[in-house]
Amino acid sequence: MTHRRRRPADEPPPTGAAALDAEPDQEQVARAIALRLLTGAPRSRAQLEEAMARRDVPEGVASAVLDRFTEVGLVDDAEYARMLVRTRHAERGLSRRALAVELRRKGIGDDLAAEALDEVDEDDEEATARRLVRRKLMATAGLDAQVQARRTYAALGRKGYPPGLVARLIREELATAGFAATGWDAGEDEVSGGR
Repeated sequence: MTHRRRRPADEPPPTGAAALDAEPDQEQVARAIALRLLTGAPRSRAQLEEAMARRDVPEGVASAVLDRFTEVGLVDDAEYARMLVRTRHAERGLSRRALAVELRRKGIGDDLAAEALDEVDEDDEEATARRLVRRKLMATAGLDAQVQARRTYAALGRKGYPPGLVARLIREELATAGFAATGWDAGEDEVSGGR
């Protein structure tokens, strides 16, 4: 019977997972998190900070890594905000109000958000709302004008459009479609957000 000599308990094993399991460098972890997230889609600095905090990256390390990423242009909250406003308005038809909420949720500061939101003026917002009203009214064409109007009103309300604007556009579009006298007219219930 051969006896193996035992290693002292504090000596790391020469092979296996335990030999390779060194404590990760927090800066490398932070860089890896940021690069992985930025590869999928643009992100705000606040989103990256939040992801690093979930992985227990120290705040100072996260800040240093994100400062460097900002210097080299990988993190740019102003450009991120402009891109988000352009795409969400064009593709989803979100109003300025809904866009402001989304920017805030993504960690964009008020000044940068205001600059980005300036790219969508009142005329752009109304034109988009009108397209959405037309599309929703066409999708509900076989229904009663009251039902069409309520559904359209609700759909645009979810996208953050002001009740007065939505009511006016629905009236105009229904009038154009021949529902002027007997069609829907926004009463107090609709304008205050009732369904």
